[in-house]
Amino acid sequence: MRIIVQKFGGTSVATKQRMLVALGKVRKGLENGRKVVVVLSARAGDTDRLLALSREWSADPDPAEQDVLVATGEQVSAALFSMLLRDAGITARSCTGGQIRILTDGVWTRARIQSIDAQVICGLLQEYDVLVVTGFQGVTTDGRITTLGRGGSDTSAVALAAAVKAELCEIYTDVEGVFTTDPNICARACKLDRVTYDEMLEMASMGAKVLEIRSVGFAKKYKVPVRVRSTFGDDPGTLMAQEDQGMENKLVSGIAYDKDQARITMRSVKDVPGVAAAIFGPLAEAGLSVDMIVQNPSRDGVTDVNFTLSRKDLKRAQAIMEEVRGRIGGVEVLYDANVAKVSAIGVGMRNHAGVAARTFACLQAENINIIMISTSEIKISCVIEEKYTELAVRALHSTFGLDAPEAS
Repeated sequence: MRIIVQKFGGTSVATKQRMLVALGKVRKGLENGRKVVVVLSARAGDTDRLLALSREWSADPDPAEQDVLVATGEQVSAALFSMLLRDAGITARSCTGGQIRILTDGVWTRARIQSIDAQVICGLLQEYDVLVVTGFQGVTTDGRITTLGRGGSDTSAVALAAAVKAELCEIYTDVEGVFTTDPNICARACKLDRVTYDEMLEMASMGAKVLEIRSVGFAKKYKVPVRVRSTFGDDPGTLMAQEDQGMENKLVSGIAYDKDQARITMRSVKDVPGVAAAIFGPLAEAGLSVDMIVQNPSRDGVTDVNFTLSRKDLKRAQAIMEEVRGRIGGVEVLYDANVAKVSAIGVGMRNHAGVAARTFACLQAENINIIMISTSEIKISCVIEEKYTELAVRALHSTFGLDAPEAS
């Protein structure tokens, strides 16, 4: 059985007219005898409306019940879209995550997929040409509804594609594909024809919003080819696939940025075994993810420790760090929420030297101070003052030859 998966985001199903456009994409997917699994998000604005409703009813909504409520947004989309398909003469039915056995853990509001019963899906596809599946949701082993967190419909789509060994997973959205950087701040950004799994992982983790990072992880692990494209045009979009020689020839593929950053500095920390564990252990126990960590060289038995985390977690981190300071003693703690991270990303870095030097020289030329630096095999990230974010992105985009040619 030849199967493709098509995922449509909230803007693509916001109205009946837009759903009819999406229906046209499904028709094309059915060509050559293929079956289509359609994964839908809630219609634009519905999830926020349901979350607001939960807060109107409860000052502190129970997370499990909130999942039950929020999951209805995708069910509305799936039912309405199935009606359109059936009226168009296409054999179709809607399915919830529970009905096709997308099993997850029991972490409410941000559950993780543990397994998918491919036999159930393939059995239904013997009877129907199209299955319309609710994205963003699953079910625990004891039958309780869970949701996967923001962007979870991307994860649902790629996980389903992996489970049924689909030929392709198409992610339909309101942009034409993956760009070299955010076109909203760099008018000369270019659409990429191809991007590797590793590059997309770095872009997603560094702040690019095109794909949810867990969906990229699924795609890489199970080698699912993913094409990101617009619902509202015929551009082929961007194919995310395994690395090939042509991709390695390009030094840098994109510039990402992330303003959801905050920096914490702990000064005069005793440079002795166990102190790092005393600092970062409580953060991990609280479920707070730390990004960059920089420790200065020891002087007179003390050192400074700098690290970054999500700005939305700063208030919780402050409370934890005050407790830590009380335990380890003699430490000054500073907090800075006015920072951002810019990153140059590309698999070509593996085989070319000098990317770091060019990055630093570019920022120096713009008089932008680098506060922290982090590197990986295919990425260089710099923490800078937030007010310089757009300038840094445009300058790096130009430095690495990513600018679109000027119109003649």
